[in-house]
Amino acid sequence: MNKNRVQVKIAGASYTIVTEDDPQYVEELAENISLEIRSICNANPSLSMTQAAVLVALDEADSYKKASASADNLRVQIKDYLEESARAKMEVEVARREVERLNREIADLREKLNNR
Repeated sequence: MNKNRVQVKIAGASYTIVTEDDPQYVEELAENISLEIRSICNANPSLSMTQAAVLVALDEADSYKKASASADNLRVQIKDYLEESARAKMEVEVARREVERLNREIADLREKLNNR
């Protein structure tokens, strides 16, 4: 895949990012981080830019970890649903065969009754 060189500005500092991601995506990420840093700095004027960046990084790491745990939980649920679905399909097939067997038995019994 092609590498893109994306020039972004985060909290007033310029960075060149080399990535395979879409440049617009990287620019949006940078803008979001910049907005978060500015928001923290505005709410806490005594914080340095570095401190605000660390707080944003902690918040992003927290969000990532929670999203990752949620995704893992969903994978487990999907796996369980697939296993449950497979079991149900097997049970349906067993029940279908039993219905067929019982229908044959009924047909045989009717034939015996008619032959009397």
